[in-house]
Amino acid sequence: MYSIGIEEEFFVYDAKSRRALRRADKKFLTTLKKRLGDRFSTEMLQSQIEVMTAPCNTMAEARAQLTHLRGALGEAARERKLGVAAMGTFPLAFWPEQQATRKERYGVLMDDLQMIGARNMLCGMHVHVGIPDVDARIDLIMRLTPYLPLLLALSTSSPFWQGHLTGLSGYRLAAYDEMPRTGLPELFRTKDDYDEYVAALVGAKIIPDASYIWWAIRPSLKHPTIELRVADTCTRVEDALAIAALFRCLVRSLDRNRGINAGFDRVGRAITAENKWHAQRSGIAANFIDPFSRAPIDIGQWLRQVLAFVDPDVEALGCRAEIGHLQHIVAGGTSADRQIAIFTEAKASGRRRLTAIHDVIDWAGRETLATAPKAS
Repeated sequence: MYSIGIEEEFFVYDAKSRRALRRADKKFLTTLKKRLGDRFSTEMLQSQIEVMTAPCNTMAEARAQLTHLRGALGEAARERKLGVAAMGTFPLAFWPEQQATRKERYGVLMDDLQMIGARNMLCGMHVHVGIPDVDARIDLIMRLTPYLPLLLALSTSSPFWQGHLTGLSGYRLAAYDEMPRTGLPELFRTKDDYDEYVAALVGAKIIPDASYIWWAIRPSLKHPTIELRVADTCTRVEDALAIAALFRCLVRSLDRNRGINAGFDRVGRAITAENKWHAQRSGIAANFIDPFSRAPIDIGQWLRQVLAFVDPDVEALGCRAEIGHLQHIVAGGTSADRQIAIFTEAKASGRRRLTAIHDVIDWAGRETLATAPKAS
């Protein structure tokens, strides 16, 4: 029960120019496929790749796998004079230049989404937590929804778009939510409600199956899991593990205590949508609204409140170290905060905008691999 799997998406860029690749480097992809097998995949655009852990029973397993995967990416990239960066958006990726990956599913998506598909230069972290009881997943998703803005705020790593600061800590979802069937999940309380919705879309030939529903949290079609999709890809692996551990603890806590958030309603969902915007806008500096008491709450208060009721789950799942790192994120800032600071400091010292962006990318490239050992 409560096994965990983590999927991370990365940008690939030219190490000299720091621009995102327009076309995939075939030798780089071949090397990764040889070394990582089915732990590696291409993404919809050729400047993006994805790695995924196997199902893990402990956070120690997840840590070992993530660091190994990142290490393998870094080693293969260096061999081809490339860089890899875990960022929700990439400062020097320009959508008119991007090429779609040649794959049947992606071709169908690009035909359907048109320009919106071409603009999908976005990288997220997806966390799967095992829930074998298929009937419980929809109810759990509904009750987990209020925490999505908290998880997003802690993960923000996308303040840039098309070579410019956006003014947002998490621009990724502002772009991603242009797509259909994204954002917060619908307020379904039972599996029958969800199945009726999916059947209507499939029956109308709008989607072939439920994998084309891209909510910020969803039941996985391929795996017996609930899948978190709200988080930006975390530049620092420690941040990724901390956020994944928090989600896992939340799933376990709400599964054990079926009354928690059972009263989540349309007003709560509307407040959560507002909280999601503030997380995108300001990250951990945002002012939030408690979706139940309706009182103002900051991220420090919210995190303490959540950690108090998941503490038995932290103990049971053996993730005290990962959960402890969340306070470091709140105190020291997210990747987005650091990116903004690097850019602002460089500009203030008289450096040109492009040079300042290069500093941001160089930092992100180093931090992406900072705790990753060399691939064996």
